[in-house]
Amino acid sequence: MPFASDKEAADALAAAYQRLRREIGKVIIGQEDVVELVLTAVFSQGHCLLVGVPGLAKTLLIQTIADSLDLSFNRVQFTPDLMPSDIVGSETLNKERDFHFVPGPIFANIVLADEINRTPPKTQAALLESMQEYAVTVAGKRYQLPRPFFVLATQNPIEQEGTYPLPEAQLDRFMFNIELGYPSYEAELQIVKNTTSNHRVQVEKVLHADEIQAFQQLVRRVPVADNVVEYAVGLVHKTRPNTGRAAARASQLLEWGAGPRASQHLIVGAKCHALIHGKYSPDIEDVQAVALPILRHRLVRNFKAEAEGITVDQLVKELL
Repeated sequence: MPFASDKEAADALAAAYQRLRREIGKVIIGQEDVVELVLTAVFSQGHCLLVGVPGLAKTLLIQTIADSLDLSFNRVQFTPDLMPSDIVGSETLNKERDFHFVPGPIFANIVLADEINRTPPKTQAALLESMQEYAVTVAGKRYQLPRPFFVLATQNPIEQEGTYPLPEAQLDRFMFNIELGYPSYEAELQIVKNTTSNHRVQVEKVLHADEIQAFQQLVRRVPVADNVVEYAVGLVHKTRPNTGRAAARASQLLEWGAGPRASQHLIVGAKCHALIHGKYSPDIEDVQAVALPILRHRLVRNFKAEAEGITVDQLVKELL
């Protein structure tokens, strides 16, 4: 998919994004912000965590996005007895009594890790190497995963029965933590009408693997003004309690702030946010647009914040 210039490629990305929105909108009613964030993560080479109570169509959303992109898709339902080999694959004996590797469901472009916090830490950790290195190691041998590769995980709120919270180091590997709320009354009317009839919607494929990879490279090449980078890094420094640049509220209410990965994601996310909205370079508004889902899972409140009922989202909004 050769383009004469990056400007032409940027216009093509903005157009492809609008087509994707239309196709996904045939199935997913409402949730425009969530769809935008998941697509931003796809073009930014990031992974997503979708958090919400059961029944909010988290799985359907991811499946529909996979349908609109011409990519291989596997779903893993996480359960307390799931083993790491159930995800990455295992060595088995063949007829000649030789060991050979049988790939697990992780070998796909889009992997839906459904209810990732229903499985113990050992199995959650099986995803870590794949998310960071785009490879898995089984019996001492390393196997590359297909590219592009995304883990889109769904998680039930931690207060629910039978959940294992993801450790901070693992949460940090997700670019976005996207919270899904209940649909509005009007949206739910439309959802119920659509899903209780025998009307089947066909989602057209909009982009192929090579086009997505080309757009991912394009996002990386977008120029950014120094003041935008300084704003993003300054924002992350504000979240680090008791450091030179910490905001007073952060020092009062936070145990831990965000790490350098947050600064990187803020800039890449802002670049992609600018491109899909028809701009050729991000400004501070683009950083602010992606800041909440990037910082939400990287800040740890202290006892004072929890006792006063102050949420991480409220704190991030104050810092912005």
